[in-house]
Amino acid sequence: MSFDRHLAEIAREYPQWTIWRSDAGRWWATRHHPLSAAQRDAGCAMTIDADDPESLRDLLRDQERRAGEQHRWRAGPAPT
Repeated sequence: MSFDRHLAEIAREYPQWTIWRSDAGRWWATRHHPLSAAQRDAGCAMTIDADDPESLRDLLRDQERRAGEQHRWRAGPAPT
């Protein structure tokens, strides 16, 4: 798959991030909005980078998971 196609797919999957590839060949993603203190405490990052598109997707999934856990912690216990 072409470089441009990878970029377009990842950007479509993660619209809350700006995705790009550096001249050095690294893949990057930066959030559109600042992190809260709770998000930082949950391990969320403003910018992440990876060697290839699949590794970047893995990191983005992890960031989404961390952000989701942060929301659950703040919301209190789940209803039973």
